[in-house]
Amino acid sequence: MSLTMRPGPLAGSPGDEVNFSLDGPKHRLFMHGFPRRVRARFAGETVLDTERGRLLHETGLLPVLYVPEEDVRTDLLEQTAHSTYCPFKGDAAYWTVRVGGRAAENAVWAYPEPKPESEWLRGLMAFYWGRMDAWFDEDEEVRGHLRDPFHRVDARASSRRVRVLLDGEVVAETERPKVLSETGLPNRFYIPAGDVRLGLLSESTKRTVCPYKGEATYWSLDGAEDAAWSYEDPLEATVKVGGHLCFDHEALTIETEPPPGT
Repeated sequence: MSLTMRPGPLAGSPGDEVNFSLDGPKHRLFMHGFPRRVRARFAGETVLDTERGRLLHETGLLPVLYVPEEDVRTDLLEQTAHSTYCPFKGDAAYWTVRVGGRAAENAVWAYPEPKPESEWLRGLMAFYWGRMDAWFDEDEEVRGHLRDPFHRVDARASSRRVRVLLDGEVVAETERPKVLSETGLPNRFYIPAGDVRLGLLSESTKRTVCPYKGEATYWSLDGAEDAAWSYEDPLEATVKVGGHLCFDHEALTIETEPPPGT
């Protein structure tokens, strides 16, 4: 995301404070090798197993893993009549993955005759992430998508004062938040559960998965649905925010002040 979203250099409109200009198309492609073994499983079969994966970064999009055709169980693929056209890559052909009685329709695509400017796509195939049952980065299951090596998440202890209010009523107040900085996103303040009026919250059914932070549990306030979230079992990059809640909703007012005495 850091390369393809503003202000990254492969975004459609990079940041203004640069000492360079890029002589090239507004829509940019950049491919590089992924350093570890990747596997995908479907209906009990390993459909993809590669140590030669390549990440394609494309303006405005998340990176996509492409792998050599030789590293795909092509005996489990059935080519379909579906096709799409990309003005930057060419005509894409599609395959359905079929194992026993299960099928993932048009789950795999490739560019058999890519455009000359993206000739390096020849012989590579890509999979829709969500149409496989499980993905593994080495021996660790990955949910959401592969982690972009140019995307960073940092959690830091802080002594800023943070207050969260709903219709003037204090929902949370702390001088010991964690500040979470994530590439391409605004800073988020995570508040210890002990500094939140938990009695005002009710657990929501909503869940989301972030490949950098983990699975988020959501919480609602009266009149503000899914207004807060927490990571009960955060991944290694965000262990510090475990047991903390983050708030963001249009009905809330979030105030921050510098640490006392500054």
